[in-house]
Amino acid sequence: MSGDRFTEISGGVTAPRSFAAGSIFAGIKATNTSKPDIAFVVSEAPAVSGGTFTTNKVKAAPVRVSQAHVRGAETRAIVANSGNANACTGVIGIEHAKRMAKALARALKLKERQVLVCSTGRIGVPLPIETMEAAIAKAPQVLSADGSLAAAQAIMTSDTKVKEIAVEFQLGDKTVRIGGIAKGAGMIDPNMATMLSFVTTDAAISKKLLQQAISDAVEQSFNRITVDGDMSTNDTVLVLANGTAGNEPLSDGTADFDLFQNALNHVCCALARMIVEDGEGVSKFVTVQVRGGKSRQDARKAAEAVANSTLTKCCWFGGDPNWGRVMDAIGYSGAKIREETVDIYYDGLIAVQNGMAASTPFSKLKEVVANKRFTITVDLHVGEADYTVFTTDLTTAYVEFNMGE
Repeated sequence: MSGDRFTEISGGVTAPRSFAAGSIFAGIKATNTSKPDIAFVVSEAPAVSGGTFTTNKVKAAPVRVSQAHVRGAETRAIVANSGNANACTGVIGIEHAKRMAKALARALKLKERQVLVCSTGRIGVPLPIETMEAAIAKAPQVLSADGSLAAAQAIMTSDTKVKEIAVEFQLGDKTVRIGGIAKGAGMIDPNMATMLSFVTTDAAISKKLLQQAISDAVEQSFNRITVDGDMSTNDTVLVLANGTAGNEPLSDGTADFDLFQNALNHVCCALARMIVEDGEGVSKFVTVQVRGGKSRQDARKAAEAVANSTLTKCCWFGGDPNWGRVMDAIGYSGAKIREETVDIYYDGLIAVQNGMAASTPFSKLKEVVANKRFTITVDLHVGEADYTVFTTDLTTAYVEFNMGE
């Protein structure tokens, strides 16, 4: 697949030069007896980093530690575990997150603050840190230039599919690559949810500009997805850039930076869509587009209200094109609307015109909602702003999965 002068390639986070990745088994969760549950992503060359983190006021220990470490001038590695979120674990949780970073730093002869740390899994349970430290010490034995898949598998929890992608493109006479992996299936809501994503690039770029680029990319991707409307304590997107492609350092406002930003957006958008498509119990992928909003914030409010409405998600699962529920969600969203100007479309078929039922036969709308993928477009006709959210239906399988053990 190709985009704006970039091409998708294989390799994930190890597609860019001088990156290695891998995984190892530590037995973090009692029911896991063999699946690797600690992942590593390492730059073999000095790198700068950027990141975005959950906006939940309850933040897991690894989030707090990584927020501090990512401010450093140089980052060389990421260590992430599945099976335990290390959230709501108090002071001991902070200590354990720091010990994870310190263990990998010791194994790779790095400084502790050059290591970023992430966790995902059950909340409120202390990490088996001694066992994990012993496993992390073996990181040099499992790191590989082909280790992206292993790392992507190790961070999976309720995921059913591995999520990885890479692209390459030309900056002058230099070939530049961006790669990424992610995990996430439940507790997914805009402003990030139980999702982790690690992105690497061999582009030469300043730390400040890299942070700007990843913030913009996240806004276009991970902040536009929702599965169940729940926001997690552990969400993290991290990016490392080591400059080994040899390009001239990127400058804001240039054509080269625009190309880099477009490629980074593509990587993040692809990973975000993979998360939605792999949502817990999901049977349908729904794109909600709102246009004609008074402001971008209003368009976002309306789109997210529709995308998160339990009623709309249940009727999509049942194959019912109940546009009344869409109208209801728009009405309580807080967006500025006029009922008599609202139009609603299902894959381009008009269901509501000027706030009332259109002439499209109900049977035609049912055909649309029976599809695995469809788009609901809402035109508010009160301005020029638009916003898009990617979401899912709400199934009985989701309820059964989340009933607990």
